[in-house]
Amino acid sequence: MPADTDTAPAAVVPARRTAPPWVLMYHSVAEFTDPAEDPYGITVTPRALEAQLLWLRSRGLRGVSVGELLRARAAGRGAGLVALTFDDGYTDFLTHALPLLRRHDCSATLFVLPGRLGVDNVWDPLGPRKSLLTAEGIREVAAAGQEIGSHGLLHQDLTAATDDVLRQELNGSRDLLRELTGTLPDGFCYPYGHLDARVVAATRAAGYGYACAIDPGRLAGPHALPRTHVSQADGGFRLRAKRLRHRVRELRRAVHR
Repeated sequence: MPADTDTAPAAVVPARRTAPPWVLMYHSVAEFTDPAEDPYGITVTPRALEAQLLWLRSRGLRGVSVGELLRARAAGRGAGLVALTFDDGYTDFLTHALPLLRRHDCSATLFVLPGRLGVDNVWDPLGPRKSLLTAEGIREVAAAGQEIGSHGLLHQDLTAATDDVLRQELNGSRDLLRELTGTLPDGFCYPYGHLDARVVAATRAAGYGYACAIDPGRLAGPHALPRTHVSQADGGFRLRAKRLRHRVRELRRAVHR
């Protein structure tokens, strides 16, 4: 962040001491027993999700949407909040995840694909077909107080898209979600976590207030938020390790900016 010479030292110190936002990345919440049913490691069972939410609460942490977390941090009230994100907009968010979020007084951001309403995960060549929410389902999720964000129209690698396709994926999906929910989404999520400087700049220009990535490296910032993938195998020990790894990595990144 730009600063004049007299104030630069004071501006740097808080950035080094402030814990970076922790954003957890989920996809599907469904029952499964065979690893072949989850070849990409994107599914957690309802029982595992509940255990993970309970672990957060036992550590004085509460899961909220990315938008709520960022607003709270801007107001100096972000302590104890963790962002929960669910990519792709699977139907099982409504049937399995939402009841658990409500039970534990949590909220989340659901990144959906308005160009693939009511179909399935055609971009995944392996594993079972998972149904995606319809327009009615997305409206039901929004009415339940969850944040709806865009995941693009068709789940494409935006780094390989032409400028015209990139604009349609960003602006077109945002406009469609406004028609569906009555509200312009503030958040975007890069399909596959793929991004580059051109894509980040286009996302900002499209009017999104923030965007989620996975490991954006030097591009990290409000439009390339790092996230921690949460899997079925993540119990308390693994979650502690992932939280520590996130804090160390992001504090190092802040120091070297």
